Amino acid sequence: MRPLPHTPPENSPPAPSGQQVVSESLIAYPSQFPIKVMGVKVEGLVAAITHIAHQFDPTFDAATIELRESKGGKYLGITVTVTATSREQLDELYRTLSTHPMVKVVL
Repeated sequence: MRPLPHTPPENSPPAPSGQQVVSESLIAYPSQFPIKVMGVKVEGLVAAITHIAHQFDPTFDAATIELRESKGGKYLGITVTVTATSREQLDELYRTLSTHPMVKVVL
């Protein structure tokens, strides 16, 4: 996941050379946040992604999942929209999805 763009406050000291300044998020929390997950189309992929989404958002509604099969039918794109409550929650959700053995890409 690439870092969100930011503008440091006017009175903040400059960042040391080569270091990124971390500032407040551009996302207003809580908000609906779509996440695209891609993996090989296998039995259990959608259930695994649904389970992970529920772990990070207990209010997640599986009826909102969007599925898109690749042209050749080998891969499946899954869009889940979670209620994002913090940057930490989203970072951990991305890490959990990215390290799942059935997942190839998370956007």
